[in-house]
Amino acid sequence: MTHIGLNAHLLSSQAGYRSAGIHGYIDHILRYVPTLAPDDWQFTAMVGGANQATYERVRMQRAKWDTESPSRRILWEQTQQPFQLGQYDLYHAMAFVAPLYLPAPMVVTVYDLTFMRYPERLTTARRLYLRMFTALTCRRAKRILAISQSTADDLTNLLGIPAEKIDVTPLGYDTDRFYPHSQEEIDAFRTLHDLPERFWLFVGTLEPRKNLVTLLNAYAKLPPQEQVPLILGGGKGWMVDDIFATIERHGLSDRVSHIGFIPTADLPLWYNSADLFVYPSVFEGFGLPVLEAMACGTPVITSNVSSLPEVAGTAGLTLPPDDVSAWTDALSRAYHNMSWRETARQEGLDRAQHFTWERTAQLTIESYRQAMRV
Repeated sequence: MTHIGLNAHLLSSQAGYRSAGIHGYIDHILRYVPTLAPDDWQFTAMVGGANQATYERVRMQRAKWDTESPSRRILWEQTQQPFQLGQYDLYHAMAFVAPLYLPAPMVVTVYDLTFMRYPERLTTARRLYLRMFTALTCRRAKRILAISQSTADDLTNLLGIPAEKIDVTPLGYDTDRFYPHSQEEIDAFRTLHDLPERFWLFVGTLEPRKNLVTLLNAYAKLPPQEQVPLILGGGKGWMVDDIFATIERHGLSDRVSHIGFIPTADLPLWYNSADLFVYPSVFEGFGLPVLEAMACGTPVITSNVSSLPEVAGTAGLTLPPDDVSAWTDALSRAYHNMSWRETARQEGLDRAQHFTWERTAQLTIESYRQAMRV
């Protein structure tokens, strides 16, 4: 019998911001890996004391206290959790860091190296913690799971991790939620939210690396008749003043609207209702919104840097993130060219089929096997 322990303390049962990102990855790994793994594998997921989530073929081991607070979670992981690990054949650190004392072999998932590429986003203490402990964890790990080739390359180039030690395990999307909805559903959603027949959509936290100032400058250069209403969906992150100042400077407040965080349940219909999805980010560990939009049949324009071309492939129109004129031309093309929109829609649907959580799970299982063979 093979017993695998998974550190799932970043699994959240709360709706909202923390229900996306790392939570989504952990949730899907716990849903898919145990059901696809060999019958003689057992799984135990370690979660916070307040987490009541359950999964098929997974024993939930809850901490003796609530670990929602980062400081309490780190304290538990480093001082208490190691003493529960002797029974495991393999330990999966599901977010960057493993305990310094760890008697079992280990694999670790790394999403991106934002804390090195954009260190100003984090407090000094958190940045130093992630940089030091991620590097230590990766060097000790038997295998490293990177969610994109871009992240794998950063691990090699920035942390000096040998490429042959890294397994790329791309993410998937929820096929039961992200798909082309019926026109009746879309029309009802537009009516409910008083949406125009045509609008362009961005989804993501508002922060500098999302590169919205470039998008807005490109949008402002369009002739007024081509300025389809642009909706920005996502919570405010850091340094958002430049975004809203750009909207005011170009006099776009009647055409560009910020609607705040979009609940997960509503996302599919936002994508389905949009004429175009725009994602000018300069750095992403994976770029899940691009995949979700394609899966809904929405044409995509995104940047040609970091992991985004890996997701979009040739289905999405990819552009240099700092080339305002290129973005203006692409937006104009999206406005006028119905043939391009239909081709991008169909190619996006086809492209999305390559990214499934079943595939992510199978690649993860193979990484586990390699780690236990070492």
